Amino acid sequence: METIFGNLQGLKSSQLKQLQRLYHQRIPGDRITTPDFSQRLAAISTEVNQPVCAYINRRGQVIRVGVGTPRQTQIPPLELPRYGAERLSGIRCIATHLKPEPPNESALTAMALQRLDALVVLNITGTGFTRRGGGATGYVKEAYLAHLTPQESRTLITSPAALKVEESQIQSPSWNISPPLGLDDLAEQDLVDLVENLEAEFQREFIAQKVDADHDRVLIVGVMTSEITPLQFQDTLVELARLVDTAGGDVLQTIQQKRSRVHPQTVVGEGKVQEIALTAQTLGVNLVVFNRDLSPSQVRNLEMQIGIRVVDRTEVILDIFAQRAQSRAGKLQVELAQLEYMQPRLAGRGRTMSRLGGGIGTRGPGETKLETERRAIGQRISRLQKEVNQLQAHRSRLRQRRQHREVPSVALVGYTNAGKSTLLNALTNAEVYTADQLFATLDPTTRRLVIPYGETNEHQEILITDTVGFIHELPASLMDAFRATLEEVTEADALLHLVDLSHPAWLRHIRSVREILAQMPITPGPALVIFNKIDQADSETLALAREEFPLAVFISASQRLGLETLRQRLAQLIEYAVDYG
Repeated sequence: METIFGNLQGLKSSQLKQLQRLYHQRIPGDRITTPDFSQRLAAISTEVNQPVCAYINRRGQVIRVGVGTPRQTQIPPLELPRYGAERLSGIRCIATHLKPEPPNESALTAMALQRLDALVVLNITGTGFTRRGGGATGYVKEAYLAHLTPQESRTLITSPAALKVEESQIQSPSWNISPPLGLDDLAEQDLVDLVENLEAEFQREFIAQKVDADHDRVLIVGVMTSEITPLQFQDTLVELARLVDTAGGDVLQTIQQKRSRVHPQTVVGEGKVQEIALTAQTLGVNLVVFNRDLSPSQVRNLEMQIGIRVVDRTEVILDIFAQRAQSRAGKLQVELAQLEYMQPRLAGRGRTMSRLGGGIGTRGPGETKLETERRAIGQRISRLQKEVNQLQAHRSRLRQRRQHREVPSVALVGYTNAGKSTLLNALTNAEVYTADQLFATLDPTTRRLVIPYGETNEHQEILITDTVGFIHELPASLMDAFRATLEEVTEADALLHLVDLSHPAWLRHIRSVREILAQMPITPGPALVIFNKIDQADSETLALAREEFPLAVFISASQRLGLETLRQRLAQLIEYAVDYG
């Protein structure tokens, strides 16, 4: 039996049968509708005294019948057969309307959300009659034909320009509405010609946007609550745009919402979810990234309503780590972090992963795919955990060997992209990969460094280790998975805390690093603050940093400025750490 959607309260069984019979109607493939079908739809709508919508595919088959407005009966995004800014969905909607007026914005927005081929609104008279033989007539007063149109002047915020995130200027979708039409005039409209011309224009516009086809087209959603200041909020959006850029995505636009607290089901409000879905459709976005962690149920709810993949900040960071890991140890730790993140999010990730239920018709033999998948991931996590423990023991033995040789060790720590690898290269002539990206290097690298020691300036050999970069609110799964790497920090005799002084949020970066260090199971050794990239910082920032951190060292690793002073201060730090540690 064909399903009827929408408000079915108070409908008689005879009326439901009339609605179900609409599924057996067939419209010619090149016509939007026919007078007979329109009158039949209007007659049923008059009898039930409610709007009725029929959704028709390009073969002329009725695929969905709903009682209510186009907004109330729209097809969920995940059920639409086609999706993308360069194409239409291949479905048109014939809707009745009880008032004599053109299509309202709610109906037109529903058309844009579904990227319908066309929307026909039939204003009904409230009277009419049934002719002998069952044909209905006189029920339609006038009709309107609406369709989407390309937006020639659409402005995109693309990476890396997205680094300067401003208040979004969300453009309304563009559509065209015909003057009032008679049913005969409407029936003469060529659907094939209309759709082909529209899709050709959409395709031209899509190509003109010049976004790399291999990259994800990303829409960032930022939610600001009372917990952070507007400046901190903007900093998080800029950082998230850089994370997306580093992961290989192109940020097309940013949507923001200020709320007293996040919505438990969808993070943002219902109206904002619709705006996100509409913007994603209009821009041809294939990924939505939120600036905060999402629960599994929030991801499911958002994906169902928006119709495309939704991820949070943690998932973007995990993706970057997966790309950056080079050594076996790094890959091991990344996979462990990804699986621990994925495990609670399995339910709902794909409709094939059905769950066993507790009622009639829900039980079945053996495990469902979901249970099998969850068990396999659990086993893999246990195996990886053992390997990480072995890695941890191996690193511990290496550190003991170094300590037995009495070679002091120093760990380079700092916010991601502070220039740790560049400094390591400058001090030791190493060839560690460097780039102006977040998390450019992931695997820890240890090199020997000779520094002057004591009053006689005798040379002393130390080991200096470049560690993984920190970030604000480093995901707990990463902290746990990378504990073998992070122990390089806790076991070092001293720390060099590198700070990018050219970054607008350098003070917040210092606080974030110190918060992460405070969470370490073993208290790290003494730290020397080093301000890097002084050649890119303005004089006011330099003066403030000197006032706030009078014992700090100021350098430019890329320009090799201040390195001799750093070596001398490093020798003093090592002497203090070894004598008083």
